[in-house]
Amino acid sequence: FLFLVFYLVMTCADYTGYPFPTAPPVDPFAKIRVDDCGKTKGCFRYGKPGCNAETCDYFLSYRRIGADVEFELSADTDGWVAVGFSSDKKMGGDDVMACVHDDNGRVRIQHFYNVGQWAKEIQRNPARDEEGVFENNRVTCRFKRPVYVPREETIVDLHLSWYYLFAWGPAIQGSITRHDIDSPPVSERVVSIYKYEDIFMPSAAYQTFSSPFCLLLIVALTFYLLMGTP
Repeated sequence: FLFLVFYLVMTCADYTGYPFPTAPPVDPFAKIRVDDCGKTKGCFRYGKPGCNAETCDYFLSYRRIGADVEFELSADTDGWVAVGFSSDKKMGGDDVMACVHDDNGRVRIQHFYNVGQWAKEIQRNPARDEEGVFENNRVTCRFKRPVYVPREETIVDLHLSWYYLFAWGPAIQGSITRHDIDSPPVSERVVSIYKYEDIFMPSAAYQTFSSPFCLLLIVALTFYLLMGTP
C-alpha cells in the first residue's frame, strides 16, 4: 500500500514549476548617509560646496561602534581611495587604509604604511566587516577597525588624535599608483574619534574666492564700482 501511494505521488506530481535551489541574495551596498554627519558620525567633504558622499571629489566618515571605528570612504576615481593617520600633516610614517578597485571589479580593503613618499602594503590588516562597490566611476567602501591595538609601528591607536590625510587616484591591475592631485587635502587639525563634526573643504576649483584676501578684494571692487570714480 505504501509503495502504491509513493508511486501515485511521483507520477502525478508536476515538477516543472519547482526551481533549482539558488544562493541567498547578496545584500546591496547601503548608501552612505550624510544627514548623520556631525550628529552620529564625523564627516569630511572635499569638493563642490554642498556635495555629498556621491558627488564630492572625496568623502570620509567615521563613527564609534563598540570597540571599533567604522569608516566610510568614497572618491571620484576608478582606482583607489584612502585615509592616512599621521602625527603631522606630511606624508611619511603614516598608517593608511585604502579601498582598491581591482581588475575583477571588486573593491578590496588594504593596509599600507607610508615610507617617505612610497606606500608599502602591510600584510597585517586591521580591517574587518569589509564591503565596497565601484559604481558611477566612484570607489566607495565601508569597514571597521579596532580603536585599541597592541603597540605596533604600522597601526596607530585611534583613541589618540591624528591628522587625517585624504588621497585617491588610479590603480593598475589592482595596485595603487600616485594620487590624483599633487597636494592632497589634510585635516586642518588633529581628529578625535570622540568628536563628531561635519567639515567641508573646497577643492581647488572653488578656493579662488574663499580666501580672506580675495573676499577683501571683491568687497573693495564692489565699493569702488558703487561709489564711482571721481
